[in-house]
Amino acid sequence: MPSVIAEDIVVFLKNVPPFQFLEEADLRAVAENLTIEFYPKDAVILKQDTPASDSLRIIKKGGVIVSVRTENGEEVIIDHRGEGDTFGLISLMGQDRQKTTVVALEDTICFLLGREKILELIESNPAFTEYFLQSHFTKYVDKVYREMHSKSLFYGSSDHLLFTTPVGDIATTGVVTVEQDTTIRNAALEMSKNRISCLIVMDRNGLPAGIITDRDLREKVVARGRSVNDPVKDIMTLPLIRVDVKDYCFEAVLKMIKHNIHHILVIKEGRLKGVLSNHDLMLLQGSSPLSFAKDLESQESIDGLVPVSAKINRVVGLLLKEGARASNITKIIAELNDRLVRKVLEFAERKFGKPPVPYCWLSFGSEGRKEQTFKTDQDNALVYTDPATPAEEAAARKYFDAFALYVRDGLVRVGFPLCPADFMASNPKWCQPLAVWKKHFTGWVHHPTPEAILRSLIFFDFRPLYGDESLGMELREFLMKNLKGQNVFLAHMAGVTTKNRPPLGFFRTFIVEKDGEHKDELNLKFRGIGPLVDIVRLLALESGVSETSTLERIEAMKGRHPIIDTMGSELVQAFEFITLLRIHHQVGQIERGEAPDNFINPRTLSNLEKRILKESFQVISTVQDGIISQYGPGMVGG
Repeated sequence: MPSVIAEDIVVFLKNVPPFQFLEEADLRAVAENLTIEFYPKDAVILKQDTPASDSLRIIKKGGVIVSVRTENGEEVIIDHRGEGDTFGLISLMGQDRQKTTVVALEDTICFLLGREKILELIESNPAFTEYFLQSHFTKYVDKVYREMHSKSLFYGSSDHLLFTTPVGDIATTGVVTVEQDTTIRNAALEMSKNRISCLIVMDRNGLPAGIITDRDLREKVVARGRSVNDPVKDIMTLPLIRVDVKDYCFEAVLKMIKHNIHHILVIKEGRLKGVLSNHDLMLLQGSSPLSFAKDLESQESIDGLVPVSAKINRVVGLLLKEGARASNITKIIAELNDRLVRKVLEFAERKFGKPPVPYCWLSFGSEGRKEQTFKTDQDNALVYTDPATPAEEAAARKYFDAFALYVRDGLVRVGFPLCPADFMASNPKWCQPLAVWKKHFTGWVHHPTPEAILRSLIFFDFRPLYGDESLGMELREFLMKNLKGQNVFLAHMAGVTTKNRPPLGFFRTFIVEKDGEHKDELNLKFRGIGPLVDIVRLLALESGVSETSTLERIEAMKGRHPIIDTMGSELVQAFEFITLLRIHHQVGQIERGEAPDNFINPRTLSNLEKRILKESFQVISTVQDGIISQYGPGMVGG
């Protein structure tokens, strides 16, 4: 092949996985071995059940459609492929008969690379083997993460310690223990002698029964005037929260934030191995999300929360710096935001006094699913115990109306904007006794009007956040029980779920805004994350799964829903990738002093990022097609 043409081919291959990961010399060797073929529109390039292909075909220009003929003679389209995609490998490798039919969608030019050269590359290059032997979707997700991280302003020489360091590597192993009948005085002397901030209390079987810390001595002994001759079992903290030595430090941080503790037991093969403290983590990474949680807990007014709240967004940058996956980032941010909301609710209770009846504060939307990044609009509601008398009902209404307004305004002050659609507890419609909420849910399920479906999509992600959580749990149980056998409602929800398609055209090109403020951009949240969240919610409601987090729903449905069994891992990867891409985009905007949004121009992405984003969108579309097939093209409300 002429050297000028070979140079052009090398430039092309540098943007095509997996060739782009080859060394320059290998790329040139590939270029020298390529031939070129042209296929006019509608030409059959490969035909099912014919002799095996002798070459891998790389699409230089145009596009193809891949189909398979079933036993009853029906032709089923299984994929569309465009520039940079390949086909023909499976039959080439197995030297079996061709498994699919490949037809040119338009005039198409392909490079052909012979079987002998392909085998040589697979034998000598692990990247090639990984690419072709793993699924087309998951093959380079980790490489894309690394590429994205290398571009981030938060990245540099970080060792990603929080997410790569096992707990056992930094936990204190010389654990000092005492028996549960040891006096508080002697326990304090042990702590002083060993210059430690905690002791593990052991039971008669030599197993950890509790923990006492210097905070316990201050708050439970000194502050209350307790006798130092009492046994330590009277002041030890239960239950013990623990992690395994093999868990990463991230897991320990998450549990410490959630349970408001500064020490956590480290277990190895069921036995006590050591103790991990907040101080250990601070030394590991210089700063920690735990410090933000501590700052929040120490505040005594909404004014005090405001500056601490402003710091929480910095946690996103910190977690990115540590190499966190999207789901890890959203978990920690959800825990911090939950604490912030709870503090505002505590201040409200302090201001208005004890409520006339028990209540539960509910969150929904991305907060309900624990999928927030930067703070989003308020999405909340309030459910309270059914009043026993008209007087109690009037008292409850008066109390909670004022209570919810105070919380709404407090949340605005700490950075949570108002919900434009007024889906907030401050709206009397969404501040109701349990019986009214049950009536709402029953009406929406049994009479699935467009408005009822819209409200179901929003409210059915609810999560108890504060107060008497048994009210929220009872409401969840009521919902799941009433959804059984409600195929008409589920069909309506399926219709809405499958209407919002990912922005991917027929030829695997991105569909972007044609004009306006976001011309040439696409919305990662509403056209990417949104359809995926809707899909998983529908499948969860079909399966009777009560979890609200998208990833937790997928995990709970394994073995319970056929779509999850076949496409669950692909949906997880799509969720992780699109969410992380969105976070990186927003962090970049903040660094430039811009307000974060969800719109991204695909041209700003690397070829690898574009490829994986297309794969992610294709996964969503494939599952949507499966839902349409399940309910029928003429589904109710479709």
